[in-house]
Amino acid sequence: MKNLFKYAASYWKAMIAIVLILVVQAYCDLSLPAYTSDIVNVGIQQGGIEDEVPRQIAIEEMEKLLLFVSEDDQQTVMDAYTEDNTSYKKEAYVLKDSVAEEENTMENLKDILQIPMMMTSGIESGSDTTKQMEDKLKEQMSQGMAQSMPQGADRTMPEGMPQGESQAESQAVSLDDMSMFDLLKMLPAEQRATMVEKIEEQMSEMPDTILDQAAVSFCRSAYKDLGMDMDQTQIHYLLKTGGQMAALALLGMVASIMVAFLASRVGASAGRDLRSGVFHKVVGFSNNEFNHFSTASLITRSTNDIQQIQMLIVMLLRMVLYAPILAIGGVLQVMKTNVSMSWIIGLAVIIIAFVVLLLFLVVMPKFKVLQNLVDKLNLVTREILTGLPVIRAFSTEKHEEERFDDANRTLTKTNLFVNRAMTFMMPVMMLVMNGVSVLIVWTGAHGISDGQMQVGDMMAFIQYTMQIIMGFLMLCMISIMLPRAAVAADRVEEVLKSETMIHDPKQEKHFPEDGKGVLTFNHVSFRYPGADEDVLEDITFTAKPGETTAIIGSTGSGKSTLVNLIPRFYDVTSGDIMLDGVDIREVKQQELREKLGYVPQKGVLFSGDIASNIMFGNSHGSDDEMIEAAEIAQATEFIDTKPEKYKSPISQGGSNVSGGQKQRLSIARAIAKHPQVFIFDDSFSALDYKTDVTLRRALAEKTSGSTVLIVAQRISTILHAEQIIVLDEGKVAGKGTHAELLKNCPVYREIAESQLSRKELEAALNEQTDGKEDQIHG
Repeated sequence: MKNLFKYAASYWKAMIAIVLILVVQAYCDLSLPAYTSDIVNVGIQQGGIEDEVPRQIAIEEMEKLLLFVSEDDQQTVMDAYTEDNTSYKKEAYVLKDSVAEEENTMENLKDILQIPMMMTSGIESGSDTTKQMEDKLKEQMSQGMAQSMPQGADRTMPEGMPQGESQAESQAVSLDDMSMFDLLKMLPAEQRATMVEKIEEQMSEMPDTILDQAAVSFCRSAYKDLGMDMDQTQIHYLLKTGGQMAALALLGMVASIMVAFLASRVGASAGRDLRSGVFHKVVGFSNNEFNHFSTASLITRSTNDIQQIQMLIVMLLRMVLYAPILAIGGVLQVMKTNVSMSWIIGLAVIIIAFVVLLLFLVVMPKFKVLQNLVDKLNLVTREILTGLPVIRAFSTEKHEEERFDDANRTLTKTNLFVNRAMTFMMPVMMLVMNGVSVLIVWTGAHGISDGQMQVGDMMAFIQYTMQIIMGFLMLCMISIMLPRAAVAADRVEEVLKSETMIHDPKQEKHFPEDGKGVLTFNHVSFRYPGADEDVLEDITFTAKPGETTAIIGSTGSGKSTLVNLIPRFYDVTSGDIMLDGVDIREVKQQELREKLGYVPQKGVLFSGDIASNIMFGNSHGSDDEMIEAAEIAQATEFIDTKPEKYKSPISQGGSNVSGGQKQRLSIARAIAKHPQVFIFDDSFSALDYKTDVTLRRALAEKTSGSTVLIVAQRISTILHAEQIIVLDEGKVAGKGTHAELLKNCPVYREIAESQLSRKELEAALNEQTDGKEDQIHG
């Protein structure tokens, strides 16, 4: 897992930018539910009125409010307003701008006026409760006035009272005509304050939402009483809030696009760098590393595995980083909205965490198996496609189809298990989300009924909860890819961290500038890593410039292994190999290989054309050099027959040329490099006798100043070599010329007798003695 984050962490600057943009996106997404709540609560239910303290109020309405305000607070209220007798159809008080901008002052005014506004609205509504309070108050005042009359108190009746009636009747008529507010004005201040305190005690148990809604309702009535257009106010609020929502949504969209762009760029760059790193690492592999990592596995690791990592990095940056930001922001918003329902979110998170943990325990082991199965399928496919001619020749198509089907079915079964397990997660998450929505509606409905919250608050809570759950859902979706990508990252890291057995020296030496290419094997022994026995043992000989050194032996005697030690495809176990007096392990591999012209046992061509393949080791060479190399290698015979000559295309692996043509082009490639040492690893096996004779004669002229090593199976190829090394089970069984070995080396004589008749052997001996250059084909 740490490897995934390590690959992404190298692009930390882009990641910081992505995090900042994600914060902006989260802010936009988390702000939208609050605006939805405002539209429902304020825009629809409150008619666009969001004030809990009236900004404009008629003077007579203010007088009604002040009846329920203490004398100390009355002065505070009046200091906050100023008179306006021209802007409205009634004389009014208008809230001062300086007061409206101070949050603390507004909160203080709200605390002072909230209950008076509710009491005023209740009295003006004319409800049965208000009627009962009014009747009771009139009765109390009537009794009080009747008791006070005999004592000669001077009572001044309101204007318009009928004359000629008894004082009791006049009092009754005057009280009946009075409103509740008139009655309250007549009460002594102490008595009115006591009544207000009792009402406040009763209202203190009410939820804040009811008091807030009552205050807003009073403000709306106050504005309407002044002649303000409430419909226009509502439309203005809805348009303003809707416009803000649209702007936030647009900003969130822009942020999302920017995150997607940057994340894709980081993912693609990480994939590019990983592929480059793996490729450069693999190019430096010795044969030992290639034996450890199969070719099919290396192809899978550099393509499929890196693709998995690349996709996951994009998802990590787009979703995994965003999920905690969204979840934490959602929790903070929920705490502001309604804490009493937070337990629902906790329950949902626990269920989701349990499901994810269960899936990880079940599926994670399968992901580790999955990549190995992909390797196996690639290996089988590659083998079948490469060996298709052989398969057809031996009519084993049915067997190979069954082998492929077996690998394919095993991979399919594992994939099905993993995908079925992971697809189980989505329905569970949807069930959790829908269940949480139902639970919120159920709990929220009771809260609305009890006056603890509004409809818009419940809607906002649902949206915040869904955002929080979506954050965890994003993490769950990533969990589908995470295990497989983690395995892929470990496999790629295994390649990148693998130790290469062949290293350049820390303190490198250089070959002498006047070096001729003298190659010396000094008591060289070699065994493959992990093997119990040496493949080569105590090999000693010197190959000189202008001479041909041939290596011959039975199959498995170590011929190819010996020449593979020269370009350091492997390093010797003991002894040393010297080139111009310098140990080849003490110079850089590049400098060593520039001295060598290597033709492998199996000719390898690259896609391109004939010219690019011949000049592969000498890209800056001239056309004359190319043509000369082709002539020496006897390749012009078939090149000149092609319409495009040297520009004729070569398909991948050289599949559009024959084995002999492939070998001749490989030999021409080595010749065009002009090396000091030529190494031919059984490179003439696919040539016919005539071509073989002509090629070796031309090659002898071209390589007269170079050291030539030839690994051969046919004695006819090496008859005229100045030195022949005979290998038998990894040891030198003989060394000398053809004639000398026929006399002194039983192993060589046995090989010669198996390939040549007695007459041909005698002729070969005679030609060797006379120094002729005719060659005999066995």
